[in-house]
Amino acid sequence: MKIDKYQMETSRGKLQYNVSGNGKPNIVLINGGSGPIEGWMKILQKIAESSSVFSYNRFGVAGSDKPKEPQDGLTIVSTLREALTIAGFEPPFLLVGHSLGGLYANLYARLYPNEVAGIVFLESSHPRDVSLAEYQGKTVKAINKIFTMFNTLSSHKQFNEVHFVKETVNQINQLDAFPEIPVFVLTGGQINRMMPEEVRKKRVENQLELLSLSRNSKHIVAEKSGHFPQLTEPTVVIHTIMACIKEINNQ
Repeated sequence: MKIDKYQMETSRGKLQYNVSGNGKPNIVLINGGSGPIEGWMKILQKIAESSSVFSYNRFGVAGSDKPKEPQDGLTIVSTLREALTIAGFEPPFLLVGHSLGGLYANLYARLYPNEVAGIVFLESSHPRDVSLAEYQGKTVKAINKIFTMFNTLSSHKQFNEVHFVKETVNQINQLDAFPEIPVFVLTGGQINRMMPEEVRKKRVENQLELLSLSRNSKHIVAEKSGHFPQLTEPTVVIHTIMACIKEINNQ
């Protein structure tokens, strides 16, 4: 499916976005780190049959402007709220956060609990995932250090969100309250052979810990998927979003 992209002017620069469908609740798709709108191409059309859906490219991705300031969680959530307002997209929202996007969904719900009706954490990062870096081998750490060095040579790359994950996690940890809303945690069931077993176990623990955010929570495993269930098992992702909508409507 081709996703039509439009441009809006925000106070921080131009953003590419798409609004599809017509219905409630309004769904906001939040990409993983540096992920483009096209990552949602296998689920967007189906969920737009019953809901309005907003997706976008964050600064530094595809046709959106390059970032001019550090892209920490508070900045990203602030930009997203402004973009939703410009697009005429009104709360309450069902947030679907993939990977790093799950941290932004988590932060958004704590900052603006009245604007969030439910969350689907899709192979989402957990705040404690940042500590898993200590289990990386020396070779991986050395490669990451080289990439970081190259990134600082370009001014906009030094503002990339991947450099501010710890800051985003600190922002989440400073906000204790999380709204009592439906929470669905969808985890890929395929084992990544590149991931040390100790890291895999801790990450699974972190995925299950996300369930404690709400008394109304459910864990789904996409058995045939790794980190991108929306591409490998889109039907599972669609069903999970629909199940979250059902819970929202029941409340």
